[in-house]
Amino acid sequence: MITLDAIGTFALIVGLLTLTPGLDSALILRTAALGARRRTWGVVLGIQSGTLVWGVLTSLGVTTLLTASHLAYETLRWAGAAYLVWMGGRMLWATWRRPSCESPRTAEAGSRDRTGADDTLLSGWRQGFGTNLLNPKMGAFYVAVLPQFIPSGASRLAPGVLLAGVHISLAVIWACALIAFGRVLRDRLRRPSARRHLDRITGTVITAFGVRLALGH
Repeated sequence: MITLDAIGTFALIVGLLTLTPGLDSALILRTAALGARRRTWGVVLGIQSGTLVWGVLTSLGVTTLLTASHLAYETLRWAGAAYLVWMGGRMLWATWRRPSCESPRTAEAGSRDRTGADDTLLSGWRQGFGTNLLNPKMGAFYVAVLPQFIPSGASRLAPGVLLAGVHISLAVIWACALIAFGRVLRDRLRRPSARRHLDRITGTVITAFGVRLALGH
């Protein structure tokens, strides 16, 4: 049976990990700041679905392939890097493609139309799930950390899911704080130029994460 001390120590570790600025936080904050409420919660649910999958796979021993097989890790690493570069590049391309001479009213209306078209729970879930699941460092973290908190000789699945649930709970709390902050920024992002700057910053950050993942070892 997993102890409360083990749960507390694990919560401290994943809590610090959650608070560290990263791709998930940038994605949630950007989506919330654009006013896409349903898509934002879809992103949050997608990210946490990925966390749950990593927890279950690690508990079952499947993710040990990432550390035992160089090919498996490299395949996932390059797939994740390509996905991040593609997603960040799309954001950057969209900001450059918009006519610079369009009127603020027209640009703002077009931005609202695009946001409304993509403001669905499913589209956000797909984006968050793909971002989390294609991150091999997330799997490597779970492989390195999670087994240390699971009692030897006990069933691994139930404690693993419990610990992943602790991680998910803390991440959702942090996501709520990011969403609240994003809503504050939303009023400042009514101007199309401000939205373009936000997308350029977020797109650059996501692309940089992808390049760093590709060049990392």
